[in-house]
Amino acid sequence: MEDKLTLSPIAHMESDFPTKFGIPRQSGIAHLASRIVFEKEYRQPEAFRGLENYSHLWIIWGFSEVKRERWSATVRPPRLGGNVRMGVFATRSPFRPNPLGLSSVKLISIQQDEKNGVSLVVEGADLMDGTPIYDIKPYIPYTDSHPEAVGGFADGVRKDRLKVEIPDELLALVPGDKQDALLSILRHDPRPHYQNDPERLYGFFFAGMEIKFRVEADVLKVVSIEFPA
Repeated sequence: MEDKLTLSPIAHMESDFPTKFGIPRQSGIAHLASRIVFEKEYRQPEAFRGLENYSHLWIIWGFSEVKRERWSATVRPPRLGGNVRMGVFATRSPFRPNPLGLSSVKLISIQQDEKNGVSLVVEGADLMDGTPIYDIKPYIPYTDSHPEAVGGFADGVRKDRLKVEIPDELLALVPGDKQDALLSILRHDPRPHYQNDPERLYGFFFAGMEIKFRVEADVLKVVSIEFPA
């Protein structure tokens, strides 16, 4: 009997997000670089031949932090306030029959070193650090891009933005190459949409920092940036 290939990770993501809170809700929102590091079995340079001719990639990955034994036919998207049920196949909820995610990212560079073999530096990923990756495929504009597409309920919330207020002395603590990405994350409101308490202090970890903030109406105010030991 021939051995059959089974679904198993080929790589994992190295990113600035050690926890789920604060991760962009969709790929491409934050123009932040991260790295795809491959398992030893998949580090042969031949496997990447021709990849340099593409500008973007599809990443198929696993919701590794989802803890649920059963799937549900309907889910409550946070973008709809957490009170409206939609069919699971009409959403990108992580609570699916198979916990697989799909992201489109920009390919920045293909690198090779002694430690990691071949790795890919990408921009715009919405993956937590350590997320298992099951496959990558090239993004092909003439078939994958559909400017006329209709985005369902997501069309009604995609322009949702907050005004971010961050004191200069706090912004100066953020490395220069992380500032634009952090501001983009905050503008898109990292809170669940069913949470709207102006007195509540929120916080998330990003690039070795803990960012704490409050939101009142459409204004997000960063109150502290700390560097946990």
